[in-house]
Amino acid sequence: MISENLIPAQCYFVGIGGVSMSALALLLHDRGIRVRGSDLTESDFTESLRQRGISVHIGESEEITEEAVVYTGAVGFRNPQLAAAQQAGKRLIPRAELLGMVANTFPRVLAVAGCHGKTSTTSILAHIFENGNRAYTCHIGGEDLDFGNYKKTGEEFFVTEACEFQRSFLSLHSEISLILNTDRDHTDCYSDDQDVAKAYALFAAQSKRAVVNADDRNARKIPHSLSFGRNSGDITAGRVYSDGEKYRFTVFEKSVPTVDIRLAITGEIHIQNALASYAAARLMGFSANEIKRGIEAFRGVKRRFEQVGTLGGIPVVCDYAHHPKEIETTLKTAERICRGTVRLVFQPHTYTRTRDLMEDFVSVLKKAENPIVYKTYAAREAFDGAGSAYSLVSRIPEASYVQSPEQLKKRLLAEIERDDLILILGAGDIYSIANGILDRSI
Repeated sequence: MISENLIPAQCYFVGIGGVSMSALALLLHDRGIRVRGSDLTESDFTESLRQRGISVHIGESEEITEEAVVYTGAVGFRNPQLAAAQQAGKRLIPRAELLGMVANTFPRVLAVAGCHGKTSTTSILAHIFENGNRAYTCHIGGEDLDFGNYKKTGEEFFVTEACEFQRSFLSLHSEISLILNTDRDHTDCYSDDQDVAKAYALFAAQSKRAVVNADDRNARKIPHSLSFGRNSGDITAGRVYSDGEKYRFTVFEKSVPTVDIRLAITGEIHIQNALASYAAARLMGFSANEIKRGIEAFRGVKRRFEQVGTLGGIPVVCDYAHHPKEIETTLKTAERICRGTVRLVFQPHTYTRTRDLMEDFVSVLKKAENPIVYKTYAAREAFDGAGSAYSLVSRIPEASYVQSPEQLKKRLLAEIERDDLILILGAGDIYSIANGILDRSI
């Protein structure tokens, strides 16, 4: 195992309540490293950290005494804590760099990359390692319904999401890189599709072996050890059957039927995620039956087609979908199980993504009946009218714009009818907004 000397003995996390940051904080804490941190708001993550003995300050006023400060791209140097730490000459470590340092301390690393499906696939892999009784640590960029965002049984294997935002996944050097797709999502970081493809190729080149999606026109060109896909690849699915949008299928290894799998999670997209997990686990030395047990144990991830409750007696489903392809896939899933009308609510995430993919957003939202668009979640960005939610709505005659929870609830209650389904999509604060307007939660 590579020395851990590069990781400081004391770390302060600015933005510790983030899903990835809180998982990394727990990982370091479990290794005996002193960890504290701050965040702007309380959350389930901050409370969970406190329960594990990690001090969390709400606000930006706490003095940092630790030798190193970890931060994310979402935290700029206008943050007073980060600015003071920089002025004091403390060691500043971007989140992606810390993740790479942590990964280097494990003998075997499996890194999962792609615009769509990272969290679900990483969670499926965690269940495969769990059911295979391997000594593993898993860093998840979301919340698995069983494991949350962090799970540890040992330190032989490290399974992690590898995010392409700001090319942060290039901090990882893994035994296996798993590439789910290469769609352009972060338009503020990549100039075009070719720029994205080059980044994924470099990410794969930093691993010993790559597993790629043979259905993705860029991924399949990357030198690889194994491929998967619905339509092509070494690992494919056949004999596919559905029961209320829960699928069962046979895995074929190079055209040879190997094992039958029954998914416990709703959505056809999980066939693809299961195939990706299967291929990567095979390279890691798992048997077909070990993989089957792990995949079938996966119950889902929060904000991934999650039924959160009801409004006016109508079921409300939330999903993290914020890219046009994700919206299209999730809408199709909802329409297959809904006996009435799918009432789509979408919150755009960042002005640049909305502006640069405007035609694609318009095209997919027009497929919904009278879609509702909630005001943009700006995240790290300044206002840009060309990429605003209002600009998006102006291109869709049937769409309506709302900018408050009260307006959203009033509009939905005026439109919903028996047998409808409310589908609320987005990667911003729309999840908490949706939960706040329910008449019954689950």
